[in-house]
Amino acid sequence: MIAVDVGSGDRMALGVPAQYRMATTEQMHRVIAPEVRIEQTRRRLARLRVEGLVDRITLPQAGRTRVWFPTPYGVQLACEWPELRGRRPSRTVSDPTAVRLKAGHTLTVTETALAFLEDARRRGELCRPLDWIPEVHHPIGIGEAVIPDALLYYQLGPTGGESGAIQRAFVEVDRATMGPERLAAKLTAYERLHRYVPMVPGRRPTFQEPAVEEWRRRYPLFPRVLFVLDGTGPAGVENRINACARPPGRWRPS
Repeated sequence: MIAVDVGSGDRMALGVPAQYRMATTEQMHRVIAPEVRIEQTRRRLARLRVEGLVDRITLPQAGRTRVWFPTPYGVQLACEWPELRGRRPSRTVSDPTAVRLKAGHTLTVTETALAFLEDARRRGELCRPLDWIPEVHHPIGIGEAVIPDALLYYQLGPTGGESGAIQRAFVEVDRATMGPERLAAKLTAYERLHRYVPMVPGRRPTFQEPAVEEWRRRYPLFPRVLFVLDGTGPAGVENRINACARPPGRWRPS
């Protein structure tokens, strides 16, 4: 029998790596239990590892940092929960070699999530750990898709209030691994998503059932597009900002 207390932090300790793909021990602690000593988070993760729900690798080039990720069994269990249903990570996320090769970018994406989570806590606003959803697939036709690094939900205003505006954003995290032009070209893909209308074979739009853009099936307003720039100095950041301000195509950021 699995000794996981699903009514407490154990559920979140499994849900976070299942959704985020991976996180260091320190990142896991900051997400799930920053108010207690980190030793408690280490013991919780160790217990989940004994139960076969998570595993870890060690990055020798980063001060022997431990990186946690879900096992296939852990993913299967977590994805049965209502809050994670339909958010299954990629098949390779539970492979230690794939985790090692993807760690640089994915851990930066996790750190970006923490920036929003911790800022919301300081401001008294609402952004829960599972309000950060990596790699949500958005089709744009001809077998192509827009897959942002993450989809963010963030509610403005006091956490106890019900009237705070909910902000949605597609987040792209750039570690200076591609040129400014390639980075700006991502805006063209979002422009295609903004106007993409799926066609149903054998059916034509009518006045009663007009054609509707795909994104409207998910969101009341088109989410903002946020770029997080890392891994470069002030000049590199400025070059990327200038490139994104002049994207190819007709769409222009506001």
